Amino acid sequence: MKNVLFLLFIVACMVSCNTQQKEQEEWIQLFNGKDLTGWTVKIRGYPVSENFGNTFYVEDSLLKVKYDAYGDNFDARYGHIYTNDSYSHYKLRVEYRFVGEQAPGGEGWAWRNSGAMLHCPDPATMAIDQDFPVSIEAQILGGDGTHDRTTGNVCTPGTEVTINGEHYKGHCYESNSKTYHGDQWVTMEVVVYGDSLVHHIVQGDTVLTYTNLIVGGGNVSPKPNIPEGPLKSGRISFQAESHPIEFRKIELLDLSKKK
Repeated sequence: MKNVLFLLFIVACMVSCNTQQKEQEEWIQLFNGKDLTGWTVKIRGYPVSENFGNTFYVEDSLLKVKYDAYGDNFDARYGHIYTNDSYSHYKLRVEYRFVGEQAPGGEGWAWRNSGAMLHCPDPATMAIDQDFPVSIEAQILGGDGTHDRTTGNVCTPGTEVTINGEHYKGHCYESNSKTYHGDQWVTMEVVVYGDSLVHHIVQGDTVLTYTNLIVGGGNVSPKPNIPEGPLKSGRISFQAESHPIEFRKIELLDLSKKK
């Protein structure tokens, strides 16, 4: 009888632990797999919410980025799709893959290039011809089948960060990730603690960590009138930089209650 009671106690503990874990990990599905509900599009040269050429669309339960309507010249029409809500402390999980060919007229650096832009402003506040939001970019890059090309890098449009204890004023800092060639699915996670700390994790490996997120620096045109200082929160956006990309999962775990 004692053994039975002990086993029941162990089972009850396991159930309780599993329940607590589920309660602690209530993932929000930012992309619902059906449509663009909860998102706003802003493409350079077009008013906010005008999804020129159906650049961002949903098909086969995937969020896809295409450029069929761009003709023979991409013409620097950089686009972003923004969450309608802002976030500060969270874990973002994304599953992505690059597909197809780059749009004609896309820059060389934009080949198999996208990114998750963190702490973005409301796109309605951006100039109609503004290319990128002031934000921190968790850069997404694909390989060419031969050469090394890290993903999960950090880029800093209109921002600056601290890496390895040093104030970084460059534009893009490479992670130590592996290279992911071809059209394979890749999982990237970004753990964000306001303006204080960010981790980039690719396929389960932490590939980059940085701190002290601030507004400042260049690489945004035209330069917006945003006061310099700590960058604590904002919307999340994903890029359309001239190469087709697909997302099958975009989800967020709110960490604000664990600060």
